[in-house]
Amino acid sequence: MPTSEAPLRILIAEDQSMLRGALTALLNLEDDLSVVGSVGDGESAWRELQRLSPDILVTDIEMPGLTGLELAQRIQRHELPVRVVIVTTFARAGFLRRALDAGVGGYLLKDAPAEQLADALRRVHDGGRAIDPQLALEAWSEPDPLSERERQTLRLAGQGMSASEIAAQLKLSHGTVRNYLSEAIGKLGVGNRIEAYRLARQKGWL
Repeated sequence: MPTSEAPLRILIAEDQSMLRGALTALLNLEDDLSVVGSVGDGESAWRELQRLSPDILVTDIEMPGLTGLELAQRIQRHELPVRVVIVTTFARAGFLRRALDAGVGGYLLKDAPAEQLADALRRVHDGGRAIDPQLALEAWSEPDPLSERERQTLRLAGQGMSASEIAAQLKLSHGTVRNYLSEAIGKLGVGNRIEAYRLARQKGWL
C-alpha cells in the first residue's frame, strides 16, 4: 500500500525469535509500515517503547517478565501515545476482555493471514479496532470474576509458590495472600488453588 506519508513505526514484542523475525520481514514488505525494533520480553518492550516512541506496539500475551496484557495496562496507566495490537495463539474471550479494558486496539490470532495483520495495524492507527470476529462474539458471554490481586496471587500459586513466597513477592502479608486465594477459589467454585489456577487459565482470566 504505497503512500507519500512517513511509514507507521512499529515495535514488535514476541518471545519466539523465529516468529519475531517472520513478523518483522512480513511487515517491512509493506511500503507504509516500518519495524523500528523487535524484542523478546515485556520489560525490554517497555524500555524500547520509551526510547523509540513507535506508533504501534505488536505484542504477544505470554512473555517472560511482563505479559502483553500487563504491558498494555502499563501503557494505559502512563498514557503513552502508542496503539497496541495483540497477536497471540490464545483464542480466549477472557484475554480479549482484559485486553479491551486495557485499551488494546487490535486482537488477532497468529494463524490469521499476513495481509489481515497489516490492514489491522492501519485500522488501529486510524483509531479503529481490529478484533477476531468469533472472539468478539464470545467476549461478553461470561464476565471475569477475579480482581487484579486475586489474579496475581493465583498466577503465582499456579507456578508452585507457597502463600509465604507469594506474600514476599507481592509485598503483602501472609494472611492477605491466603484471603485472596480463598476468594478466588470460592468465586470459581473449585476445591483448591491449583484447580482455580487451571480453570482461570482455561477461561483466559490469568
